Amino acid sequence: MSTPIDISEDGGVRYLHFGSEWVQGAMRIRRPNALELAYTREMMAGLLLRDADEWPRTALVIGLGAASLTRFLHHHCPQTRTQVVEIEPRVVAAARQFFKLPAEDERLAIHVGDGVRYVMETERKFDLILVDGFDRNARAGALDTAPFYAAARTRLSGQGLLSVNLFGRSRGFRASVERIITAFDDRAIAFPSCDSGNVVAFGAEGERIDIPVAELRERARALKEKTGLDLGPTVTRLEQAGSLPGGRLML
Repeated sequence: MSTPIDISEDGGVRYLHFGSEWVQGAMRIRRPNALELAYTREMMAGLLLRDADEWPRTALVIGLGAASLTRFLHHHCPQTRTQVVEIEPRVVAAARQFFKLPAEDERLAIHVGDGVRYVMETERKFDLILVDGFDRNARAGALDTAPFYAAARTRLSGQGLLSVNLFGRSRGFRASVERIITAFDDRAIAFPSCDSGNVVAFGAEGERIDIPVAELRERARALKEKTGLDLGPTVTRLEQAGSLPGGRLML
């Protein structure tokens, strides 16, 4: 049985649903290149951890949804070549029709297929892998397994980061975080849960990350000025949650 794809609008925001009330993506119609949902903003926090002027050169987005991450990368990161993998062709069609999915060009490619299979079979390396794939029941399936996370790590460059959206209200998200920690030999961090209940986790490969909180705040200010993306509250939440031992983010 195919998944229904529904579009709704409220307060100037257009939403994507897969036959249920769960929001699978959102776009503020007057600001299509901004990241409307809190968890999508936090998925881009890698821009605080690497040199945002140069990084990422290559990005893999698994799960297109309302194309929020894809639009942001295409608009605000001109140095980035983005590969999108989306299993459902009707989601791609909906993103084109309702969510201003940019046209494919030398910087953006769309592949309709299974994200797990793509990661297992490709030989490409990526600076940033963004995983945001759920079905109508908010289940990630094989995208949330130890073999997938291990394979994703092998597909990262020497400055690589994996960014994963985990549905935090489900009892299993802690097990998901443990799988990522194991796959990345403890080089992983889970951000405190967003208001929406989503938890964003990162795994790091290659070059070590060790950034004082004052520098994180300065990078957040610069990023907000450049792109409108405000990650200052994220830094504050990391501090409050005790995720920055000694006042540093180490990954």
